[in-house]
Parts: sequence; structure tokens; C-alpha cells
Amino acid sequence: MSISTSVLDELLQHMPELRSQMYFKASLIALSHAMEDQVLASAEETLVIANFQREKFYRQEAHRYRRIADANPQVYVLAAPETNFAHSSEYYEKVAFNADDALANEWHLIVISAKYAACLVCRERQGQDDSRVHLDMGLTMDQTRRFEGIWTFNRQVSQVAASLMFDRILHYRPELGEKIAEARSHFLGDRPNQSYEIDPDPFAHRLMTYLQAGQYKLLKAYRSIAAQEQQERLLNLITSAIRQSLDPKEIFQIAVWEIGQAMRVCRCIVYPCKPNDTEAVIEHEYLSSESLNSLVGHPWPLRDNPLFQTIVDNQEAIAIEDTHNESEVDLSALSPLIREWHLRSWLMVPITHQGRLIGMMELHGCGSQPRTWRQGDLNMVEAIAAQLGIGLIQAEAYANLESLNQQLEALETTRSNLIAITGHELRTPLSTIQVCLESLASEPDMPMELRQVMLSTALDDAERLRNLVQDFLTLSQLESGRTQWHLEALSLDECVSLALSSIRTRQQREALPQIVTDVSQELPLVKADGEWLVEVLSKLLDNACKFTEPEGEVTIEAQRNGAGMLEVTIKDTGRGIEPNRLEAVFDRFYQEEGALRRTAGGTGLGLAICRQVIFSLGGQIWANSEGRGQGSQFHFTVPLVKSEEVEELALKGLQAMVGAPMKGTQKAKRQKRSPTRRQ
Repeated sequence: MSISTSVLDELLQHMPELRSQMYFKASLIALSHAMEDQVLASAEETLVIANFQREKFYRQEAHRYRRIADANPQVYVLAAPETNFAHSSEYYEKVAFNADDALANEWHLIVISAKYAACLVCRERQGQDDSRVHLDMGLTMDQTRRFEGIWTFNRQVSQVAASLMFDRILHYRPELGEKIAEARSHFLGDRPNQSYEIDPDPFAHRLMTYLQAGQYKLLKAYRSIAAQEQQERLLNLITSAIRQSLDPKEIFQIAVWEIGQAMRVCRCIVYPCKPNDTEAVIEHEYLSSESLNSLVGHPWPLRDNPLFQTIVDNQEAIAIEDTHNESEVDLSALSPLIREWHLRSWLMVPITHQGRLIGMMELHGCGSQPRTWRQGDLNMVEAIAAQLGIGLIQAEAYANLESLNQQLEALETTRSNLIAITGHELRTPLSTIQVCLESLASEPDMPMELRQVMLSTALDDAERLRNLVQDFLTLSQLESGRTQWHLEALSLDECVSLALSSIRTRQQREALPQIVTDVSQELPLVKADGEWLVEVLSKLLDNACKFTEPEGEVTIEAQRNGAGMLEVTIKDTGRGIEPNRLEAVFDRFYQEEGALRRTAGGTGLGLAICRQVIFSLGGQIWANSEGRGQGSQFHFTVPLVKSEEVEELALKGLQAMVGAPMKGTQKAKRQKRSPTRRQ
């Protein structure tokens, strides 16, 4: 049966002159340990009665009470059982009371010897006045628990408290009646003729030690809280930067500045990298002093850096406190780097995402004394590196998304242009062919001259349709990579002559601008596929003639550009190109005018085909123009034949001429390729 009456209330009823005070748990622990140390320091037999409220609090002090019980037979320990606590007399008397007993909310320690006595009788404050602070994970900060009660060295008060506690002990363990009667007689009897002096040294010493230990723990907790607050502030700052901007450069710059200041290092650098990179050019740096040498713009070695290679293998940070005295890692290969940039202490933390290295963060100590990298520093930098990894992946994903959106927009534009251009280019010649054929079929008496006009018109539009389909097939073949290239040593002058032959055929039927050729026969040979090179020249010449008035002029020039390439230029005095359109003219289906209102025919695929061919041959192609009415210039380059390649290419050309040992299938393929030029 439990007892609901508080021992503190009973004590105050017996001695109404007493006044209770407030105590925090930390104070009670200090007082209790000081009283227990007083017992351990005394050579006299002492009565000790302790109530720990619950078993979990008793377990923390069980070893101390075994030491106390070794020299004192009258030791009683009370607690509400939670696991294994039970009535026992093994080392001292253990009393297990019911969990709903008033003792479960009280804290008692009574010490009585021949020379001194002390008691601590307290009750924990409950309800709305309880100021417990709950931390993460459901833990309770016990140091904020508050108690009210009596603490005194008065022997009479201690004896009354001991008597009340004996009554509680007998309630649960009546078999201890004889032992308790002996304790009452020996420790609770009147001793009027004795004077009691308390030695304050052990008590004060223990109190001071405990308070100093508590102060140290508090200071350590404050440091931990400050470090955690700093880490959270940095993480929040970087997270905010990532949310506001997905630009990796801006994120890196904020990161190096904040980390460098927070860690108080001489230098902090952050750079993107991959495991196979040879070096990285530093763009983002924090320097604590202007006297330090800056790494911005300098290449930073990676492949020859053993620290970087170790991180690539292990995916873990490396902290070197003193590069002048490092035993775990061989830094001999980095000695020039260490001397040049005054690296005394070095911390490298990888920036990873799902096991993939995407960047590196480095902190440098450049002072005369080495720096100790604490575990808290490592944890903070690694947490920031993890956040940077997430930010970089998000920025990369956003960039990829933007690229995909641009590709989708380009595809949509291509689709629209394809529908508009093919619709116009197919419908117009088909309509003409249909009208001509219907006229020929319905008018058998049509004059021969008019019949010939109808047939010529139908044939011209049929050729126009054939060229349209052929351009589609050619570009598709080039972009899919199915084209077989047959490189040989060629004379540019001969290729230009072949291209001009088709233009001269057109000049017999329609008025075209004057074409001037300024290509020297002394130019070195080029390494190219002859039929495709002629195709490019033909399309560029056709394009220049299409947009130049008959009174204008088209010029073909060629010269070496000093980079092992031959540069060909086709200039015209035509309508010109707006400067902002110079790149777009090489896009598929690009038309300077709308598909339905343009004055010049064509599919808009000619320049796209030229670009694919030139790129495949290893050259470049571009356009220049001063704007409307200023004419335009189209340039492209093709590689020159190297001296060691002349004999090999000449031999291949000879074999092709005599048919040996070139296989028939290869000759057949050569006849089938380049379907766009059949002039």
C-alpha cells in the first residue's frame, strides 16, 4: 500500500519553524555529492538514508553507495523500481516503494554521525510551474528541474527527518525492525553533553569541484551551441543562395567567402572537378589578407596531386595539420606547390552527389604555426560541401532543362518551318505540273510551240521537286552519320571549275550576276572528299547568285590562313544579311523571308548541308555581312594535305583510277554517294 503523504510535509508539521527554499537539480546534485564525500572522508560510523525517486537516478550513483556501505553498516537506499531494483540487503538495505508513493516525487539524503549531521529533504515542483525544457528526440534537460525543501546541518532536524524515513522503510520492509531500532538508539538518541563540529573542508572542496565541473560543461555546451548556430547559419545562407540563384559561380563565390570567414583560414578555394581532370583553373577564392598570393586564374594540379587522387579513391576528406611534418601521406611531389603558396595546413573536402565527385573545397593555413583541424570544423565543412553538391546538381539539372527547352523550341520551329516550306515548295510545282499536264491532255490541238512550253515548265518544276526531296535525304544522311567519306588530295581550282559548270548552264537560261574567280592554281592541295567539296561550292555559289541582282558580282577567293587550313571565300554584292542573323542562316529551314511571301525559291537546307559537310571534313564555316544592301561573304576552311600524306593519298587515287585493289563494292558505294550533285 502506497503512502500519499509527503515526508517534507510531515517534517514541516513536526517543526513549523522551518522554511522551505527553492533548489534546481544541479544544486541538489552538488549538495548530495558534497554530503556523500563527507561520509567517505570520515572515519566514523555514519547513518545514511537516500531516496533517489526512481531507479534510473539510483543507477548513476550505485557505485558510490557501495563504497559508502563498505565502512558503514547503516545505509538505506530507496527508489521506485523500473527494471531490476528490488528489496535487498546484499551491500546495503534497498527499499523498493510503489511508483505512486509520494516518495516518487521527493529527493532525500540524511547523514548522521557522532560528530556531525546533515539532511536534504526536497519535493519536486509539478504542474504548470515545472520548467522542464524538452530537446530534440524527446530528451529532457534535467538541470532545469526545480525542487522545494530543507537543507540543513541541524542535528535535531536531521534526526526528525531520519525518524520519518525509518517509518517509510518499515512500511515496505517490516523485517528491518530490529536493525532500524538499533539505528534509532545509536544515531537518534539525545547527546546533550557532546559538542558537534563539522569539518567544512571536504564539503567546500566537493562543492567547488562540482561547480567548476558544471561551469566547464556549461561553457562546452555554449561552444557547441555556438558552433551549431554558425553551421546552421552558413547552411541557411548557402541554401538561400541556391534558391535565389542557380548559377554555380555565384553559389561558389558566396560559399568561399562565408566559409573562409567562419573558419578563419588564410585561404579558401572551391572549384568544380571530375576524377579524370588534369588540373582546375581557380576562379573563386577567399583570402584573409591582401599580402597573401592569390590563386585566381592559376591552374591547380589534380592528376599529379596525391591528395586529390586519394580523395578520388576514398571519397573522404583529408586534413593535414602540418605539411612540414606529415607522415601518413607522401607530399614530396607537392613540395614546389607548398613552397610557392605557403601551405602549412591543408584541408580538402570533396563535393559529391550520389557517390560522384563534382567539385572540391580546400582550406589553407599559411601561417608560421600549423593549424589543428577539429572534428567540429570537419563536420561543418562536410555539411556545407554536401549542400553545395545538392546546389550544383540542381543548377546542372536546371541548365539541362533549359537546354532541353531550347531544343524543344528549336524542334517546334523546325516542325513549323518544315510544314510551311514543304507545303509551299511541294504545292507550287505540283500545281504547275498538274495544270500543264491537264492542258496537254485536254487540248490535243494545242500548237507545238505552246506544247513545248508546257512540257518545259512541267520538267522544270519536276526537277525542283526532285531537288527538294534530295536535299531532305542528303541532310538526313549527314546528320545521322551514315555518310562514308573518301578523302583524297584535291586541287581546289579543279573543284571550283566543276562547281561553276552547273552555274554556267543556268546562265544560258536566266540572267545571273557576273562570277569572278580568283583562285590560284599554285595553291597547295587540300584533303577532302571531292564530290562533297564540289557540292558545298555549288550550293554557296547558287545561294550567292540567288540573292544578287544580275548587275551584281560574285567573287570566289582562296588563300592559306596559316593554321594548316585553306580558307575559301565566296563574296557577293547582293542584299546582305542582318548581323544578328549570321549564325541563324546555317540552321535547317532558315528563310530570310516568310515561306509564303519570299521571292527566292529553295528549301532552306542548302547552308545546313554545307555546315554538316565542312564540319565532317574538319573545317569551319561562317558568314560575314555589314547588313542590308551591303552584300555578304561566306567563308569555309578545309585542311591542307600534310607532306607525309601526299604519297598515301596519291596512291589511293591511282588505285581508284585503275580499279585495283579497290573492291567493287567500294566503287559502287562511291558512285551512289553524294546524291545531291548530278550536274
